Amino acid sequence: MGTALMLDGISMKVAAGWAFALSVVLFVGSLIVMPILLCRVRPDYFVRRPPTEQSWSARTSATLLLWMIVKNIVGFALLLMGIAMLVLPGQGLLTILVATTLLNFPGKRKLELRIVRQRHVRRAINWVREKARQPPLILPDKE
Repeated sequence: MGTALMLDGISMKVAAGWAFALSVVLFVGSLIVMPILLCRVRPDYFVRRPPTEQSWSARTSATLLLWMIVKNIVGFALLLMGIAMLVLPGQGLLTILVATTLLNFPGKRKLELRIVRQRHVRRAINWVREKARQPPLILPDKE
């Protein structure tokens, strides 16, 4: 195969090409999808009380279960993309924030607040929301 290095039967040139293509897709996708998702978040998302486990169990049905599974799969995919965008071009922290809003896990609210309280993240979110004529996010006082 000439001077091209081989890694498990795949040339480094092909792997580099795929990595470049992936980073372009993630970058363009984040530029399109992230503003849409950031504008769909309610302004009071961080100050209203999260639903309790009892309220979810009262609404249990096959459709709700399917919705929760799909939402968590999309959230996990966005989380992986956000982590990749921390080193590749794209909006890594914003993508991770949107991913955490979709995922269900213990400590979710604390992590979301920790991310959104970063000045540059909050400014970026509110700038996007302002351009879409949405009110800025309301954050609770620090605990």
